[in-house]
Amino acid sequence: MTNREKFLEIYNACITREGADKLLEYIECKTDFFTAPASTRFHGAYEGGLLEHSLNVYECLCDFVKRPRFSEKYGFTFSEESLAIAALLHDLCKTNFYKTEMRNVKRNGVWESVPYYTIEDNLPYGHGEKSVYIISGFMKLTRDEAFAIRYHMGFSGPEDANQVGRALEMFPLAFALCVADMEASYYMEGTPSK
Repeated sequence: MTNREKFLEIYNACITREGADKLLEYIECKTDFFTAPASTRFHGAYEGGLLEHSLNVYECLCDFVKRPRFSEKYGFTFSEESLAIAALLHDLCKTNFYKTEMRNVKRNGVWESVPYYTIEDNLPYGHGEKSVYIISGFMKLTRDEAFAIRYHMGFSGPEDANQVGRALEMFPLAFALCVADMEASYYMEGTPSK
């Protein structure tokens, strides 16, 4: 099964609220979600990296919320729909965001032109908040989902640390998504240690 097929299977099985079909149509027809990289040079900096990252975050998030310490502390579980929305769509802001340019690189003493990714942000609305904005144009998010997507970068974003800490404390799904995003980025997708 391809990553695209996995994504569509999870999305269609788990995300059923009003507008989900229109959002999926938008993703498939109006964005480069399935071919975009996840970054310019870090995790997932290759064609299809964003899709792979989203699936990895989904796997990590589903595992994390089942951990006894987490579930015992909060005394509840999240719906499959909320987990799928938060994980699969948290980086929707990265669609139609990267473009490919060429640069010269010397390999074995010979100069050659190679592709690389650059950023072309045509909707400069931040990171997590841009994903919330895009999704909200098609379907309603719960407060937990919106805050999870908005703060999935945790303390690595430019926001005030007190604001981030408060959001992660108030919204357990935000904390869980942040951990899952970092686990996927650094342990599943990061550069292997030498």
